[in-house]
Amino acid sequence: MKKTLLIAASMLLLFSLTVPQVKAQEWSTGLDIYSSYLWRGAKFGTGPAFQPGVEFSAGGFAIGAWGSYSAGDVEAAEADLYMGYGFDLGENASLSFTLTDYYFPGSSWTESESHYFEPMVSLGVGAFTFTAAYMEGLGDDEINSTSDLYLEAAVSAGPVDITLGGGDGQYTDDGDFTICNIMVGTSKEIAITETFTLPVSGAVMLNPSTGGFHIAVGISL
Repeated sequence: MKKTLLIAASMLLLFSLTVPQVKAQEWSTGLDIYSSYLWRGAKFGTGPAFQPGVEFSAGGFAIGAWGSYSAGDVEAAEADLYMGYGFDLGENASLSFTLTDYYFPGSSWTESESHYFEPMVSLGVGAFTFTAAYMEGLGDDEINSTSDLYLEAAVSAGPVDITLGGGDGQYTDDGDFTICNIMVGTSKEIAITETFTLPVSGAVMLNPSTGGFHIAVGISL
């Protein structure tokens, strides 16, 4: 629990140091509804997934909460907190750092073993994005003390986004590092009225390690 409080205190300190330096501040909220919850080569829960989010941003800084709740018989609830900072490097390049606290309802939020913390760095160069993330559980047992690495390269090729990801631990069948996420996705906006359009996205995902293959579509509100 002390480690959880230390990380939370560090997040609040960064928040207090960053926000006063910028002028533009904005609150935003939204809801995505997907036929399935797909993430880094895996599908969670059964049935449609409702994914709400709330975020406060100020300049390059952002802090928020994001969740996913399945409507099927097998629940896959998730309620995360995150904070990050993005830098514009110029020449169509950007760099961002994010710290996420993953929490899965069903256990007490105040217990350290209920949390998985992940620092992540992403570099965008033109149409390419490169991401590195390292997730660590705070518990003492074999599952909650996991330490998993995930690396990803993605490219936007016109209307299609192509993603190639590799990881170890939870991402693969045997725990060894290998390719675990091959995804092809696309999106468009459907005009509902003259002033309102509905964003729609879809993806096909294959995990060569586990053999999992899934298709999902969703809308954003």
